[in-house]
Amino acid sequence: MNDVTLLSTLTIPSPHDGVWNLGPVPIRGYALCIIVGIIVAIWIGERRWVARGGRPGDVQDLSVWAVPFGLVGGRLYHVATDWEKYFGSDNNPVTALYVWRGGLGVWGAVAFGALGVIIGAKLKGIKLWPILDAMVPGVLVAQAFGRWGNWFNQELYGRPTDLPWGLEIEPEHWPTDKVYPAGTTFHPTFLYECIWNLGAFGLVIWADRRFKLGYGRVVALYVMVYTAGRGWIEYIRVDTVQLDDVYGLRFNVWMSIVLFLVAAAYFVWSARRHPGRETEVYQPGRGPEPTTADEADGADETEETDEAVDEPANAPDEAAEDPAPDR
Repeated sequence: MNDVTLLSTLTIPSPHDGVWNLGPVPIRGYALCIIVGIIVAIWIGERRWVARGGRPGDVQDLSVWAVPFGLVGGRLYHVATDWEKYFGSDNNPVTALYVWRGGLGVWGAVAFGALGVIIGAKLKGIKLWPILDAMVPGVLVAQAFGRWGNWFNQELYGRPTDLPWGLEIEPEHWPTDKVYPAGTTFHPTFLYECIWNLGAFGLVIWADRRFKLGYGRVVALYVMVYTAGRGWIEYIRVDTVQLDDVYGLRFNVWMSIVLFLVAAAYFVWSARRHPGRETEVYQPGRGPEPTTADEADGADETEETDEAVDEPANAPDEAAEDPAPDR
């Protein structure tokens, strides 16, 4: 086998079917990727929150708000920007509810998920920026897992390519307005974004540890690094979208540019206005109660302080009782 033949065999196959039936219950690859990503994001957020001084379990409680809000927001964003797929001629509006077929807009999911966190944090007396800064790096890992759902659905791939890691897509999943020669392979944008998101996660974690980011700067950095990758990845995609030519670029490319600039401006403003990191992560009086060990330590410190206060008071009496030294 020569080198050319070898390279031609190094393509990435796509699953013929992304659904497995366990009796009457369908198990969908897309849903599994989303679920695994959510679980990992909660785990990462929980560890980071406890390290910031938060109570264990807070992130799990807030996820009860964030996850459903995020799913609804992601679907709303997708349907709003591609409404002709569901409400155009010969389309069934009910299919807008078929989340398992794919179609979750990242920015709708992030915005509504953050709204869920805001509501939950308000109820629990948690300060907003510290909890968002703790949770948002895990979102990058969730997005990395979620992109594999696009692989299972054979969707959101890039332009044709003859690179050895080209992605095989079955013709029935090609864009309806395009025709390609048999055997065409495509840029695996799901894989590009997965790798980018994991690299962005490492960068955000490093920067947070190195510079002690606070007051929403972790969130701003997340937006900047994600949009920097999403912009060019979105640019090479060929899937049919409604807003594919907004002043020469896809709508989501413009969205990435605008959000990057806004996040960068906030990062600079926040660093000047609020240098350093928050020391309190709860609203006054809403933090965790002191543990028994903490109370015991406090009592010991009080006793030691009392003894230290008593000693100077007794010193003059002891000096008065001693005879004057011979001279």
